[in-house]
Amino acid sequence: MDVKHKIGIRIKELREASGMSQKDLSYAAELDRSYIASIENGQRNVSIVNIEKIASALGVSLKNFFNNAEFENITRN
Repeated sequence: MDVKHKIGIRIKELREASGMSQKDLSYAAELDRSYIASIENGQRNVSIVNIEKIASALGVSLKNFFNNAEFENITRN
């Protein structure tokens, strides 16, 4: 699984755990809802700036965002 999919899975996991819809998250992060959906589906190469906006909207630090088993063994393809 590539890093785009891992980031999407992590965002969806955190969003659902916080009880937010994609619309709620997009509003809080000041990003378009369709952009959030495409990130969650692993279709976007999201910038670290937007990851920070999303993490902040979800109430987690970047450290906690990436402190997950999904990111432990990232290797290049």
